[in-house]
Amino acid sequence: MYTYEEPSLFSGRRGLAIIAVLALHVLIGYGLISGLASKVVHTIIPPVEIAQIKQPKKEDKPPPPPPKLQDIKPYVPPPEFVDIQAPTQNSNAITEVSRQRAPAPVARPAAPPAPVAHTGITPDMSHPVDVNSYYPDASRREGEEGTCLVKITVGTDGRVANAAILRSTGHPRLDKACLQVAHAYRFHPATVNHRPVVSIASLPIQFKITNSDDF
Repeated sequence: MYTYEEPSLFSGRRGLAIIAVLALHVLIGYGLISGLASKVVHTIIPPVEIAQIKQPKKEDKPPPPPPKLQDIKPYVPPPEFVDIQAPTQNSNAITEVSRQRAPAPVARPAAPPAPVAHTGITPDMSHPVDVNSYYPDASRREGEEGTCLVKITVGTDGRVANAAILRSTGHPRLDKACLQVAHAYRFHPATVNHRPVVSIASLPIQFKITNSDDF
C-alpha cells in the first residue's frame, strides 16, 4: 500500500536557498560583532579630511595723500587813475608844427652800358661784279638807261638772301637786271661784338650806255 510523506523544508532547491540566506545572515551578524563591516566601509569610502584654509592677510595700503591746497592770493583792486587836465590858457598865438620828412634816397647813377662793337656790310672785292655784263641787249638797242635802288638782305655768309626794288629805273627790263646784279654781289657781313649778323641795306645800281658799248 502506497503512503504519502510530506517533503522536508530543507529538501530540494528550496532548502538550498533557505540555507544560503541563513548563512548570509550569520556572516553579517559576525561582521557587525567583529568590526569587519566598519573596515569594509572605510576601505570603500575613504575618510574625508577637513583642512582649515588660512585666509590671506589684507595688505595695509597707505592712505592717499591729502589734496594740495592752492595759495589763494588776496584780491587787490588796481589803482584808479584820475586824469587831471591842466587849465588851458587862452592864447591868440598860432603854433606851427613842422614835420620833417626823411631825405629821399639818392639815386645811384646807372652803370654805363658796355660798348657794342658794330660794323656794317662792305663789298667783297675778291668777287667783283661787272654791271654792264647784265645790261639787257634790248635796253641797249632802245637806249634805256637809269639808276635803281635795291633793298638787299645780307646773311651771315655775306650772300644776298633777298632783294627788292625800292626805286625803279622806269624800265621793267632794267629793274629785272638790277635784281640780278644785286644777287651777284658778295659782301663781308655786318658784325656785332665781332659776331656776324643778318643786316639790311640799300644798293644803288646804274645802267648807262657809253661810247665803248657795242650795239
